[in-house]
Amino acid sequence: MFKEITYRWTTVLILLLFFSCKKPIDNDNQSTGNLIEINDLEEIKEKGILKALVDNSSTSYFIYKGQPMGFEYDLLKKFCEHIEVNLEVIPIKNLDQIIDKLTNCEGDLIASNLTVTRERTNKVSFSNSIITSRQVLVQRQLNKEDIRQGKILIDDPADLIGREVHVRKSSSFYRRLKNLSDEIGGDIAIKEVSGELTVEQMIESVSKGEIDFTIADEHVARINKSYYKNINTEVPISLGQRMAWAVRKESPKLLIAINDWLESFKQTLEFRMIYLKYFGNTKLYTNRLSSDLFTSKSGQLSPYDELIRKESKRINWDWRLVTSLIYQESKFNPEASSWTGATGLMQLMPTTAEEFGLDSIHSAEQNIKTGIKYLEWIDDQLRDSIPNERERIKFTLAAYNVGIGHVFDAMRLATKYGLDKQVWDKNVANMLLNKSKPKYYKDDVVHYGYCRGSEPYNYVEEIFERFKNYRNITDNWMT
Repeated sequence: MFKEITYRWTTVLILLLFFSCKKPIDNDNQSTGNLIEINDLEEIKEKGILKALVDNSSTSYFIYKGQPMGFEYDLLKKFCEHIEVNLEVIPIKNLDQIIDKLTNCEGDLIASNLTVTRERTNKVSFSNSIITSRQVLVQRQLNKEDIRQGKILIDDPADLIGREVHVRKSSSFYRRLKNLSDEIGGDIAIKEVSGELTVEQMIESVSKGEIDFTIADEHVARINKSYYKNINTEVPISLGQRMAWAVRKESPKLLIAINDWLESFKQTLEFRMIYLKYFGNTKLYTNRLSSDLFTSKSGQLSPYDELIRKESKRINWDWRLVTSLIYQESKFNPEASSWTGATGLMQLMPTTAEEFGLDSIHSAEQNIKTGIKYLEWIDDQLRDSIPNERERIKFTLAAYNVGIGHVFDAMRLATKYGLDKQVWDKNVANMLLNKSKPKYYKDDVVHYGYCRGSEPYNYVEEIFERFKNYRNITDNWMT
């Protein structure tokens, strides 16, 4: 009888624990039968990944010269270093949906220049403010033709009565314009735009004359003015408002960790430098937006996209993965060379280049073709040992960096120590890391001796992290 009661109570306890960390996927919080896990700080640390919902804009998160960047992105990287987890960035195409995506557990936090409002605090918990900014009117400066036609520059919010102002409905700008209409005693014609349009795109539309007015946060409007010279951002329509990150209400420990980190990090010179990098350095901003390597605007990851797309088909790899490898090797500099004698975009050693038919005087195109031939050769050598094509990619990358012999050594060590020699993460990767230790590189199963295993280990990690960012930015408009 005692055993039966104990069994029943144990079952009840397990069920309670199960349902305490799950929630239904439904915007109205009504059960649909599908339960997903809600992560707080402990679960995030256990998994080793923080998933951040962001917007792809010219200041928050973007790719420039092959590298992921952005104010929110840089802060997220610093926070992830602080709590010792990896960052996974999830760009949200339609910003009207970003809070719903958080509450539906598609990410762990929102980092997208989000204004703290009373309505939003009913749905999510906000961190301490990261910055404070006013909302300002964005309009075109008057030219001679405008003046001849009797147009006037708005210099008082009251002059917006009857004027059309374009904003997203879910934005804090929409609510502010509603309140402003009440304050000035007349209706502002608020025109709703798609949630897929960023503030920067709306500012560009004003600059081009496609619309007359939009609203932006002052720090964003001012830095955009350095590029769109014909806009005016001088008319504030609000007091200072707090910008912050947001987490689910079910993630209180994550919120505490963010606030503790912000309290100290915001006092540092590093935080100030990150802010100035994106909102203070006008020359850097205009150079970025004018560059062919500002991916969101130009549609290019590198000057060699077309060639990489074509040649990547030889090994059936995603061309963006190969692009990430090339960035890792040379940062897209065709004249790059290393102290070891490696040259070109794919940093081929002279012996490797010669073996695959590349002479000492070669073009960027020849270097890429030969580098991919070498990747194909490595892949062929590993095919029988690692039949899983996706898994084999990481082995191939490591071998490209450190040599295939060291990779085979790590596979033999994995077998000896009871790990899976056909799996990279936490198996062969760990054994390659260990090849810098005498216990491992002097082992009888090791044929190629010492290896600074951290280099190929980090090499693979960094290429795949950058590859994920390349996919984030390009998936919306590339195939």
